[in-house]
Amino acid sequence: MKKGKGLKFVGDSRLTTKEHRMANVPKDYSEYPGKTEAFYPNFLLKEWMVGAVFLTGYLLLTVAHPAPLERMADPTDSGYIPLPDWYFLFLYQLLKYPFASGDYNVIGTVVMPGLAFGALLLAPWLDTGKERRPLRRPIASGLMLLAFVLIAYLTWESVDQHDWEAAAKQGEIVEQEIDTEAQGYEIYSNQQSCIGCHGNQLEGGASGPNLIESEKTVDEIKEVIINGQGDMPGGMFEGTDEELQILAEYIANDGFDPED
Repeated sequence: MKKGKGLKFVGDSRLTTKEHRMANVPKDYSEYPGKTEAFYPNFLLKEWMVGAVFLTGYLLLTVAHPAPLERMADPTDSGYIPLPDWYFLFLYQLLKYPFASGDYNVIGTVVMPGLAFGALLLAPWLDTGKERRPLRRPIASGLMLLAFVLIAYLTWESVDQHDWEAAAKQGEIVEQEIDTEAQGYEIYSNQQSCIGCHGNQLEGGASGPNLIESEKTVDEIKEVIINGQGDMPGGMFEGTDEELQILAEYIANDGFDPED
């Protein structure tokens, strides 16, 4: 008999069936509707990968476009037009419509968002279908598509209707210089204990706080100057009571002459 003729390979009995399987290859469940894949590592790995892609995208976006800063908030400025972050713009736009504002403000702020987000939370229990293809789930797919279209439309309307030029001016950070011609500054600059600790622009220093950002009243400022506060000793002011009054009013008016 020739070599190899009539021979059959029957395998190695020392190897089990499990050892012939390819390692780290997840099962394909796409042809078996109603069945799910293993949570670990199949499903969890996909979630991690998608999350990593979105996280990387957001990090790159924040580096390329840093969050804009505005001037310090002023509660007395009634003309300021606030604008929420981009992911709340659709709710902000919703409150502009008559059926969700005014007397119906509760509907726009509580009822409608509550129903929408409540339905989103209950979606796994409301839609128990085992079919995974979107076209085979018309109700769930249609509602999600409708929600996406409404959110996109309201967000676009909010951006389109907002006065961006006025918003940029009202929140613009302006370097404010104090009035160095005022009598209060003359008294301030003549007091070495004042200008040495708080700076020549009242901006503060290593041993003194910023006086422009102080929210103290005139009487409170006079009290601090006379009796001291914290590391600041009392009795350092060299001047008359009239000069003390002018200096306190000057500081309380953020470095400007109260008469202006």
